[in-house]
Amino acid sequence: MTLRCTILGSGTSQGVPVIGCACDTCRSPDPRDKRLRPSALVEVDGKTILLDTSSDFRQQMLRACPERIDAVLYTHYHFDHIGGFDDLRQFNHIQSGPVECYGSKPTLDEIRVSFRYAFDESVQMGGGIPLVSLHEVAPGEFMLDGTAVQAIPVRHGRLEIFAYRIGGFAYVTDASRIPEESYAALRGLEVLVLNALRHREHPTHFNIEQAIRAAERIGARRTFFTHMTHDVLHARDSALLPENIAFAHDGLVIEN
Repeated sequence: MTLRCTILGSGTSQGVPVIGCACDTCRSPDPRDKRLRPSALVEVDGKTILLDTSSDFRQQMLRACPERIDAVLYTHYHFDHIGGFDDLRQFNHIQSGPVECYGSKPTLDEIRVSFRYAFDESVQMGGGIPLVSLHEVAPGEFMLDGTAVQAIPVRHGRLEIFAYRIGGFAYVTDASRIPEESYAALRGLEVLVLNALRHREHPTHFNIEQAIRAAERIGARRTFFTHMTHDVLHARDSALLPENIAFAHDGLVIEN
């Protein structure tokens, strides 16, 4: 299986630079320190699969220029991961049909509430609505038009969210704890994309030290950290990482 992942956004819910901030990272001229909200694009088996519609989705699509979106895999329902949902409607025009969207029941329920106008015919629809087919998935493997995808539960504070594995690639975002059975499901990876928020500890996300420990336990051949705040200065802090771990950045292409 040949898989290509493009990091669309490697930042947190605030993005980087942060509004009104004059720290070293927010003023950095290094393009790797400019971080849109978290999302990634996976190309595999002739399909283009999007991981979350971040609140910077429109900008990310204008940068990446995918010809189509065959499916969206939602990790959870926080706004930085679903906020770009409305702009899926442009792919309805491109593809002449709905976009297939997958996620847990709580995530899909929240999308139905947050974007009620797309699902409730009694609400005035305006100039257009995103047309989607929502598919509820449970932990474990499911088939996405012939491609095996594994939904792997991780903890985001008190919230259970999904990581996703496709072959030897896995995307784990917003995790603060990985259950034992989920560590087992992440064995044998070639590429791991894992959240590493900042240097200090946080109640609902791995910090860098915790992410390093989790990555070393998972043992992927290559690991890329994402979902980083402006506490992380790419060039300076890269020296803190083990040899097989690196910070991701917007536009990074990872081939497996």
